[in-house]
Amino acid sequence: MRAILLAAGRGERLRPITDTVPKPLVRIAGRALIEYHLENLVRAGIGEAVINLSWLGGQIRAALGAGERYGLRIRYSEEGPVPLETGGGIARALPLLGPEPFLVVNADVWTDLEFAALRELPAGADASIVLAPNPEHHPEGDFALRDGRVLEAPAHRLTYTGIGLYRPELFTGWPGERFPLRPLLHRAIAAGRLHGQVHRGEWFDAGSPERLAWLDAHVRAKGGTGESC
Repeated sequence: MRAILLAAGRGERLRPITDTVPKPLVRIAGRALIEYHLENLVRAGIGEAVINLSWLGGQIRAALGAGERYGLRIRYSEEGPVPLETGGGIARALPLLGPEPFLVVNADVWTDLEFAALRELPAGADASIVLAPNPEHHPEGDFALRDGRVLEAPAHRLTYTGIGLYRPELFTGWPGERFPLRPLLHRAIAAGRLHGQVHRGEWFDAGSPERLAWLDAHVRAKGGTGESC
């Protein structure tokens, strides 16, 4: 299995930090946020990762290189100066991801979810996404879940973590070069082909300077310190 770490966005809500540092390279307990994901991939036995690049992408490439020191191979999908959004970014990277289901991880989140738990798609699913209880900054949630299937129900909604398994076929007929992922998820829900699971452990979106500072202190308190790139 291969994985794609989504790292192209500017991180507008984290400005001014992200005016000079790409969001995946912000420091959490002395380490770049994206490094936690790379190490999680290795623990899961995933040996190849694709990282899409746009805003300050050269810094990410320079910091991570080809992945040797993490124990996996990193390849890069260049998007140019304007990010292609989540859907377009994945679609652009499909030739690097191959024909089999692949793992998608937003590089700007932090979680204790072990990616080893996400190795197989349920039968009949085009994708299986990880949901979490709604955080304070997103109380309305995104999707409901019933018997392992993701629904558009208005109640009992959970938040999409930015983590999931996807088949390349989900992107068949994708609407142009630059587009969000959500319309494809809605299409899969309508077809009954979007599955999901709930992660009730730790998951944080470091989407503001305040949340970033809180996460840094939290991980340090857990003993998760260490200098790297």
